[in-house]
Formats: sequence, C-alpha cells, structure tokens
Amino acid sequence: MATAKKNVKEAQEVKTLEQLRSALVEKQNDMIIAKRSHQAGDLVNPRVLTVTRKEIARLHTAIRAAELAEQKESK
Repeated sequence: MATAKKNVKEAQEVKTLEQLRSALVEKQNDMIIAKRSHQAGDLVNPRVLTVTRKEIARLHTAIRAAELAEQKESK
C-alpha cells in the first residue's frame, strides 16, 4: 500500500504535460521489454508486469487530469 502512494506522488511530481507524456512513453517501452523477456523466460520477477501496467494507468490518469485542468484554465 505504501508503494502505491509513493508511485502516485511520483506521477504527480512530474508537472508538465510533456514530462508526463515522456514518462508514459518510457514506461510503455519498459512494459514491452518486460513482456518480451517474460515470454523468453528471462524475467526473474513477473510482478514487474503488474506494477508497470499500474504505473502506466496512473500516468494516463495524471495526463487526463492535466488536460482537464488546462482546458479549465483556458475557459
């Protein structure tokens, strides 16, 4: 539970929309690499897949919140 709160705080620390999007691309690349290594049998800890998928979802949420905040400011 503590790690989930830490990950949310890390996602919120990245403030600009561009930084969030670049972090999302990095996590998506990490997910692809982890999936490939899991299929090859090289992945030591398969929990990495779940954690990475949840981090990607958190980044999507933070990006959407930032977009909505940006739209609200422009109105």
